[in-house]
Amino acid sequence: MSSLLELIARERPQYRVFAALSVGAILLTGLLQYSDACIFQRVLGGINPLAAAFGIVVLGFVCLSLLLSRGGFAIYRKENRKGLLRASGLAALFGVIIIPADLLIVFPADINVPFPESLLFYPAVGLFAEILFHVLPLSLLLIVLTSVFRATNQNRIIWISVVAVALLEPVYQTLWMVSLDRYPVWAVAYDAIHVFAINLLQLIIFWRYDFVSMVAFRLVYYLFWHIGWGYFRLEILF
Repeated sequence: MSSLLELIARERPQYRVFAALSVGAILLTGLLQYSDACIFQRVLGGINPLAAAFGIVVLGFVCLSLLLSRGGFAIYRKENRKGLLRASGLAALFGVIIIPADLLIVFPADINVPFPESLLFYPAVGLFAEILFHVLPLSLLLIVLTSVFRATNQNRIIWISVVAVALLEPVYQTLWMVSLDRYPVWAVAYDAIHVFAINLLQLIIFWRYDFVSMVAFRLVYYLFWHIGWGYFRLEILF
C-alpha cells in the first residue's frame, strides 16, 4: 500500500489526467443512461451502466498503476505530445479505409449508435474499451511472463505481450462475424487483419508514447467510423 501511495505521489500529474478522462467518461455514461439507458444494453446487457463505468475505471487505475510501477509505460508524458498527432493521423487513415470496405462487406446496421447519442456514447466507450481490451490484459500478461521468464530481456517480453494482447479484439470480432453466418471468408479475414493492425498500432503507441495517445487513436477512429460514417451508412446501406 505504501508503495502505491508513493507511486501516486510521484506521478500525480499522470493520475490527474486519468482522473479527468475517467470523470468525463462517467459523466457521459450518466447522461446517456438518463436519456436512453437502452443504448448500453447491446454491450452490457442488464448491468447498470454507471456501475460498470465505475468498476472499469477502478480496474484501469489498478492496472495502469501496475504498468507505471514497472517502468516503460505512462498515462501521459508532456514531452510526447507528438504521439497524439501521430496516433490521430494513423487513426484517421484507418477510419477512411474501413468506409469503402463497409460498402462491400456491409456490416450490420446495429453496430452504430445513432446520432446524436453517438457523440456521448463513443467517447465514453472508447476509454472503457482501452482499459478492458488493452490495459487489463497487458498488465496481467506482463506480470505472468516476467515471473515465469525472469532471465528474458524485458523488451522481448513486452513485444510478446503486445502482439498477444493485440490478438484479443480481432479474435472476438472474428468469432462474432462467423456467428452471424452471413459473411464470406474474405470479409472475415479483412476485418480480422484490419482490427489486428489497429490494436497492434495502439499498443505500440501506448508503449512508445502514453495511454492518452492510445485513447486518442481509438477516439479519432470512432469519430470517422462510428460517428461520422455511422451517421450516413444507415441511410445509404439500409
